[in-house]
Amino acid sequence: MHLHSCPAFRVLVVALVVGVLLSGTAFAQGRPKSPQTNSSTQIGDAWIDVTYSAPILRGRRDVFGSGDSYGQTIYAGAPVWRAGADVTTRIKTGLDLEIDGKTLPAGEYSFFVELKEGAWTAIFSSQEYMEDPDRAKMAEGITWGAYGYSSDHDVLRAPMTVTVNPFSLDQMFIGFIDVTDAGGNLDVGWDNHIGSLAFTVAK
Repeated sequence: MHLHSCPAFRVLVVALVVGVLLSGTAFAQGRPKSPQTNSSTQIGDAWIDVTYSAPILRGRRDVFGSGDSYGQTIYAGAPVWRAGADVTTRIKTGLDLEIDGKTLPAGEYSFFVELKEGAWTAIFSSQEYMEDPDRAKMAEGITWGAYGYSSDHDVLRAPMTVTVNPFSLDQMFIGFIDVTDAGGNLDVGWDNHIGSLAFTVAK
C-alpha cells in the first residue's frame, strides 16, 4: 500500500493542513464567512501558489449529495465548482507542470472542478475573472467564482482521484501533498470528499 493512499496517513495530513490554514487566519469580528487563504509549495527555485476562499460547513452535512443531484448544491447555479467560495480560485505556477500526460505552461490560471460522483475533473482556465460580481461583465465572458465560466478558455482538463472518507472536514482546503523535486499531488477536500490531482515537473 502506498503511504499516500493510507487512510490514517491522509487523516493526519488533512489535520495538519487544516491546522495551518486556521493558524494563519486572523480571528476577528466581521471576518468573511469564507476566509480567503493561500496554499503554496516550492520546487527548486520555483513556487506554486493557490489563492482561494475556504467555506465552512456550519452544520451542513453531505454537501456533495448523490445521484442526479451530486454536486448541484456546491455548484449553486454555476456550471462547475469554483473549488472554494466567492471570488474565482487562482493558481500560479512558476514552472511547467505535466498533468495527465499534458503540459500546463508556467503562468496563472483560474481553477475549477467539474463534479461527477466518484469522478472529478480539474480545470485550468485562462478565462478573465473579476474580484467583485458584475452581471454585465459576466455577460461579456468574465467570471466571478464559476459564474460565467466557459469551457472555451480551458487550458487543461485532467481527472482527479476521489476518496470518500469516514471523517468530515469542516473547512474546505486546498493543499500540496507528497511533494518532491519531481512533483506531487494537489488535494481539494471538503466534508467527507477529497479529490487528488497528481502532477510532475515537465521535462
